[in-house]
Amino acid sequence: MDQAIVIIIIITTNKHKYIKEQLVGGNKETGLTASQIYYLTHQILKLTSHLESHSEDYSSRRGLHKLLSRRKRLLIYLSAENTALYSQIMKNLGIRSLKGRQGLNRGLIF
Repeated sequence: MDQAIVIIIIITTNKHKYIKEQLVGGNKETGLTASQIYYLTHQILKLTSHLESHSEDYSSRRGLHKLLSRRKRLLIYLSAENTALYSQIMKNLGIRSLKGRQGLNRGLIF
């Protein structure tokens, strides 16, 4: 049992280090949309690993839902403003893209 916990901690620690290194080319400016998305993903991974061992922690589950919705809103904004950066972030983080958001040219009439 203890070995399984150690392995899980090592895997999650590696994910956290990867996300910290990916903060927009090492840029630590937290005001950038991409940096906020990376930071929220880091927080989401931490809460997800917490909820795996504490499945009945409903206040943490509520916080997780709030973080997920905030990240979703930022991704919608980024997909409308900079599709290249949006697709790069989705590929780097390994998260699913938003439905109907890939390659949208919002506001352009052809």
